[in-house]
Amino acid sequence: MADETVTTSDPNEPTPTAHTTIIREGSSGSGLGIFLAVILLIAIIGGIYIFNRNSASEDTRNNAVAEAARNVGNAATKAGNAAENAANNTADNAQPQK
Repeated sequence: MADETVTTSDPNEPTPTAHTTIIREGSSGSGLGIFLAVILLIAIIGGIYIFNRNSASEDTRNNAVAEAARNVGNAATKAGNAAENAANNTADNAQPQK
């Protein structure tokens, strides 16, 4: 705190009356800044969680599509082999027997 000092050069001059000066240095906050920072942090963490969750779901979907494509490819190969065998059997049956 600052002390008030009065200096007079004339001893007959009356001393000034005391007065009070109020100085406010920094006010205490209501905590709104901290509250907003916590909300922002929660929102960021939630966004990261949702992004990672969607990414994992997308990987699972991609793997399922790849597996289905492999199964379709295998089925097409089997169908092609069956058609080839049927054609060969038909050609063998069509040849005259000796």
